[in-house]
Amino acid sequence: MQCDMCGTEKELFECKIEGTYLNVCEICAQHGTIKKKVSEQPTKKDKNKLINEQKVELIQMIVPNYATIIKDKREELGLKQEEFAKRIAEKESVIHKLESGKIRPSISLARKLEKFLKIELVKQYEEKHESIHQTKTEGLTIGDLLNQGK
Repeated sequence: MQCDMCGTEKELFECKIEGTYLNVCEICAQHGTIKKKVSEQPTKKDKNKLINEQKVELIQMIVPNYATIIKDKREELGLKQEEFAKRIAEKESVIHKLESGKIRPSISLARKLEKFLKIELVKQYEEKHESIHQTKTEGLTIGDLLNQGK
């Protein structure tokens, strides 16, 4: 492994330098505080290793037929739009626009409607993202960048 600061291939130490942890040689370690000796030396195969990461994102979406569900349940409870709006502390115009499909409720409003009407308006979906990137331990180091200016 190479020193993160000067690029030499010597025995490395994990060192805290100006708030950042770096793997540095003994000479560069003088610029910070040594935390521990880095014992694991990567093999030739590990130098250009592909890393496959999979991230799962949870997405909340309003069901497509929300307008019909809201209207049917409100009517089933025997409430007029005006009375229903007062009970959930919303404007009557908002209820009218929701039931006619002119506006889509926000997730928070949908949750409020779900709680009051005991219905399901928000569905949760998992979306998987896969990313592959290559790590490479050879290349520019902080020391290389500093020496370019000289």
